[in-house]
Amino acid sequence: MSDIKSCPTCGAKAKYKVRDTVETFDAVQDDEVFKKVGQLKQVMQKFKQKAEALEKELETLKANS
Repeated sequence: MSDIKSCPTCGAKAKYKVRDTVETFDAVQDDEVFKKVGQLKQVMQKFKQKAEALEKELETLKANS
């Protein structure tokens, strides 16, 4: 995951990198942000589905005990 900081020049959010003692700030584009948010939503949905499946399995195991 990228290191995001505020640009000291313009104050916008930017990707922060240090290469050979040189600090660089690359502006974060809206498209990049939307792509990352979409990826996070997909991962969270998969996690939610797995958690729900495990809850159902736990309920059936408790009922059979």
